[in-house]
Amino acid sequence: MNQDVLKQKEAVVSEVTDLMKNSKAVVVCEYRGLSVADITSLRKELRNKNAKANVYKNSLVTRAVNSLDHKDFDTYLSGPNLFIFMDDYSNGSLKFVAKFAKKHESFQIKGGIIEGKVSDADTVKAISQLPGKEGLVSMLLSVLQAPMRNLAYSLSQVAEKK
Repeated sequence: MNQDVLKQKEAVVSEVTDLMKNSKAVVVCEYRGLSVADITSLRKELRNKNAKANVYKNSLVTRAVNSLDHKDFDTYLSGPNLFIFMDDYSNGSLKFVAKFAKKHESFQIKGGIIEGKVSDADTVKAISQLPGKEGLVSMLLSVLQAPMRNLAYSLSQVAEKK
């Protein structure tokens, strides 16, 4: 095998390994049948959410996955795959991918690695349904304010009666 080709493959494996190490979530999707315009719009929106979507040869991704010891991930590595690397999936990037998959029948979520755990498509979709960081903070603040609000309301009702 030509040394240049070997070096190129090693560089790709290194790139994928680094992306997987630095991502909180990696999602594997089959994109067969999508138009170039659809893929471009997907990539653009993901870029806005600090996520990256790339196509790599499955054999090179398998080498990267094996070096990181993610067992069972290679079951998702068949056919044409788009790999989405997310720095922070709670910012809506995972939710966007799930909505995109619902909107485009030919775009299928196969599985992924979330917080270092290999997850199937159903788990990835379930996690995408969870509220984002801002929604969770809002819920927490609402729960923390409720007792004070109820106390203030009760005191105002007592004051009105007297």
